[in-house]
Amino acid sequence: MNPLLNFGFSRVAAASPELRVADCEFNANKIIEVIEQADKQQVEYLVLPELCITGYTCADLFMQHRLLDSALEALLAIAARTAELSMVVIAGLPIDIRGRLYNCAAVIQSGSILGIVPKTCIPGYSEFYEPRWFAGAEELETTELRIGGAAVPVGSDLMFVCGENSNLVFGVEICEDLWVPVPPSSRLAQAGAVLLFNPSASNELVGKADYRRQLVSGQSASCVAGYVYAGCNTGESTTDVVFGGHSLIAENGVLLAESDRFTHESRITIADIDIPRLQYSRMAMGTFRGGRGGGDYREISFANPVLRNDSSRELAREVAASPFVPGNPLKRDERCQEILSIQTSGLMKRIRHIGIKQAVIGISGGLDSTLALLVAVRAMERLGRPASDVLAVTMPGFGTTNRTYDNAVGLIKALGASMMVVDIKAACLQHFADIGHDKDVHDLTYENVQARERTQILMDLANKNGGIVIGTGDLSELALGWCTYNGDHMSMYGVNSGIPKTLIKYVVQWYADHEADETASKYLYDIIDTGISPELLPPSPDGEIAQLTEDILGPYDVHDFYLYYMLRTGAPPAKILYLAQHAFGDRFPREQLVKWMRVFYSRFFTQQFKRSCLPDGPKVGTVSLSPRGDWRMPSDASASLWLREVEEL
Repeated sequence: MNPLLNFGFSRVAAASPELRVADCEFNANKIIEVIEQADKQQVEYLVLPELCITGYTCADLFMQHRLLDSALEALLAIAARTAELSMVVIAGLPIDIRGRLYNCAAVIQSGSILGIVPKTCIPGYSEFYEPRWFAGAEELETTELRIGGAAVPVGSDLMFVCGENSNLVFGVEICEDLWVPVPPSSRLAQAGAVLLFNPSASNELVGKADYRRQLVSGQSASCVAGYVYAGCNTGESTTDVVFGGHSLIAENGVLLAESDRFTHESRITIADIDIPRLQYSRMAMGTFRGGRGGGDYREISFANPVLRNDSSRELAREVAASPFVPGNPLKRDERCQEILSIQTSGLMKRIRHIGIKQAVIGISGGLDSTLALLVAVRAMERLGRPASDVLAVTMPGFGTTNRTYDNAVGLIKALGASMMVVDIKAACLQHFADIGHDKDVHDLTYENVQARERTQILMDLANKNGGIVIGTGDLSELALGWCTYNGDHMSMYGVNSGIPKTLIKYVVQWYADHEADETASKYLYDIIDTGISPELLPPSPDGEIAQLTEDILGPYDVHDFYLYYMLRTGAPPAKILYLAQHAFGDRFPREQLVKWMRVFYSRFFTQQFKRSCLPDGPKVGTVSLSPRGDWRMPSDASASLWLREVEEL
């Protein structure tokens, strides 16, 4: 069985066929060629450009009955070619309806014309003269046509609902309909359409392509939908304007695929839309469900076009291995700068509100505490206070290595923060004696005693100096419960609580590249290159870190991937594994991904009690685990449903 069939992906395509103005037979043949090409690529929904059967630039020829009759003949020929296909095809043509001409999109499947959708908004400004030829949809005086002897529904109130899945719904708008303040697609989406198709004929102007990208991506986001936009190509008349054949496919604000422009030959742009992901996002957005103002629609049934069980079909969309980290370096830098600004502003507000004398923070020489220190120093500086109002405390224990200690001390000095060094080994040995624990037994008690001793020191120093403890734990650690309850788990304000581990190193690197001086940068770069460890077990004989977190839990790259797709998309384990295999490729074998998935779900469920009492901390991205906001879950919820699916993988 092809996983794509199980996981709810719909393969959509926007095509720009080669075209001759007013040559309906030629255009129909080229459209049929594109349909056949799309069928070979297992496309389920194919959108063709506005008025593609005649050409958009026919001008006064639109009123010639020879052209209109030929267009209907071509439509029937195209429909006949789809008789053996389950693909939904949307093609544009002019239709004379009771003495008025309408710019229409015909929806075709399996040899039948399911419906005709006329254009609502008719542009008559600048280079557009459509009111000269076409009436708007509101001028229709009938709800049904006869085409080829069959009754066909017509109207802008048509919504197409899958007969096998009533949640799989699509709607159609045409070109200018998208460019108005309240597009028809907005109402269609509110009424339930999760796929939106736009046959278009938007000409090219300098800068217009960028605006078109923003428009399509933005509408897909506001509608929480897949949006497929097909533009006509350079075969259109160039008497006054040039068309580039710009086709776009977006999903909830993300551009999945885009065509090249200014090519004459037919071409097709394909992507897989994740329908369950869209439905999950809609369920999670109370405002999307509220005030259903979509209007009254006639529901037209269509057959689910997913019929083939072809295991060779590959996923036609990019799946980033690090979904929290932008792949584009410029966008990544922007993201990191913004995260630092959010963290800094959050801490500044807390400092102002409480009127503290010091921000107290434990520094280990690792990434998390480093970022928290950078945020604390930035907050003080922006408040007009010296960096010395940050008390950075490094507390070497049984597992502290020279490398992390030297980096911690060096960075504190380079940033100008106040510094204390408190060796916790003697206090921990005394505590072992007090509770009757053998110091040579390096178990969970051995580790957590150190973590809680450090937290006690920080809390008491904060009390002594009129300050608050700044938490260092990150989103990934909170998801896995990789923190000591009432140890590093606790603080007065957790500045990193909304940032995943895979992103933290980039935020630190951005600071090193853009804000740190040469000395601080040297320490920051080495901290980035240091292995992730709580350093609670003694080092190796050669003084290296012996306790690497990712050797125990699995790579944070993988856990952050699982976290994102579980919380952001609601995907089940089998689908997340499929996406992980697609994203990581040969980097990790399937059996390892399954092993780490078992760890992820087990820990995510059993460690909720730590998240249920988290300190305050700023949300910075779309995924958060704050019990006061994004994630509310019983501490004793069972993981059995998820783990059973993992065991079956």
